[in-house]
Amino acid sequence: MTLKEKTINGLVWSFIDNFANQGIQFVVGIVLARLLSPQEFGLIGMLTIFIAVSQSFIDSGFSNALIRKKDCTNEDYSTVFYFNLSIGIIFYFLLFISAQAISVFFKEPQLKLLLQILGLSLIINSLTIIQRTILIKRINFKLQTRISVISALLSGGISITMALKGYGVWSLVAKTILGYAITSLLLWLWNKWNPIHVFSKKSFKELFGFGSKLLISGLIDTIYRNVYYLVIGKYFSAQELGYYTRADQFKTLPSQNISDVMTRVTYPVLSQLQDEPEKLKTAYKKMIKSIMLISFALMIGMCAVAEPLVITLVGIKWQPSVIYLQLLCFGGMLYPLHALNLNMLQVQGRSDLFLKLEIIKKILAIPTIIIGVFLGIKFMIMGMIVNSIIAYYLNSYWSGKFINYSTKEQIIDILPTFLISLFMGICVYLLGIILHCNHWIILFCQLCLGTVLMFSLCRILKIDAYLELNAIVIEQLKKNKNGNKQ
Repeated sequence: MTLKEKTINGLVWSFIDNFANQGIQFVVGIVLARLLSPQEFGLIGMLTIFIAVSQSFIDSGFSNALIRKKDCTNEDYSTVFYFNLSIGIIFYFLLFISAQAISVFFKEPQLKLLLQILGLSLIINSLTIIQRTILIKRINFKLQTRISVISALLSGGISITMALKGYGVWSLVAKTILGYAITSLLLWLWNKWNPIHVFSKKSFKELFGFGSKLLISGLIDTIYRNVYYLVIGKYFSAQELGYYTRADQFKTLPSQNISDVMTRVTYPVLSQLQDEPEKLKTAYKKMIKSIMLISFALMIGMCAVAEPLVITLVGIKWQPSVIYLQLLCFGGMLYPLHALNLNMLQVQGRSDLFLKLEIIKKILAIPTIIIGVFLGIKFMIMGMIVNSIIAYYLNSYWSGKFINYSTKEQIIDILPTFLISLFMGICVYLLGIILHCNHWIILFCQLCLGTVLMFSLCRILKIDAYLELNAIVIEQLKKNKNGNKQ
């Protein structure tokens, strides 16, 4: 299989993995949102930053270091595995003894036991990191897709059953822990990798040299992305945090998933082209143009249909989250660009520059947090949008220097798709204002109009990214058809 075929195959299966998994999670989330209250979602939101920061320490940048290294040995994998597991146990213990203080900080007595149980997910996840890394390095997303779907269905089904039986917030805890546990079990059963009884100091030192900077970068980014949960939980209320959490989960379905797909697939692919500058730039340009067509269309489209979407799917009690969702969509549409540009720095081996950029961007984000405390959540999200634009400039400026692909050139490449998506979004939003009927009908009409406009305008204007994606889809369909005949 050629590198192009591997890339397309990896992208197809990674998209299926993320969107099937997240699609199931999304449906489960909708059902749970109807069964549970915003306050119960807010309680879990208060603990998000502590779990997320701990997860960053557990991985410590080793996954990306292993993916980038061309000749990984079982000694490398085993060394990182034992490190991940050790850190997972240590951080679970730290969270366990800190749970009382965290509960007092938020003035929510339930948080102590919730965190002590939820923290078990750290140990479970530490067992799966190397298994996932090996599959990503092989650009094998088919197996990951199967595992993700099974895990999402089982954990989601059990969680909904618990919610129906009145377990409240504990149904959300069970969903998280069972999701990690089932995924871990299936990876160990089907991936057929086992660690050897070796911990190599040489291997650890080599990988940590690259990974340590990514650890600090990832840690800073994780704190930044989750600190808003902490600020809202502390200075507002569990209910208000519940509204924000629901809006963020809606936004995350397209934005973060596209970013995750591109990060997982493009990093190993681009790493294989790191010694061929011209091919690297060509592949990179195609990736950016194609992925931003999808991102702009989905995020601007979601912003336009936000009100009927929220009310239709999770009910009128969640209506206060609509404005948060609309604002978060504008901040989230650039996430895939951030991911691609930062991937390029890692491909070039510049984890030091990666770290410096993260520090600069997060220092610039401090005023946003202060604004949130004094002026409210809406102003805080507006600040996040401004930070996202500044972060894109910094990321693209430095990554572009390595392959002679400037920020200006990137913007010229993605501007047509942005303008088409914006026009589509305005038309769809105006349709929602004009129509006075059931929210289901409004949402259906808006989705139909948006889809027709995007496909028609891209075809009429012969947008490169659309033609490239269309060719890939047709090629894959032909292969599947021929394969079925055989």
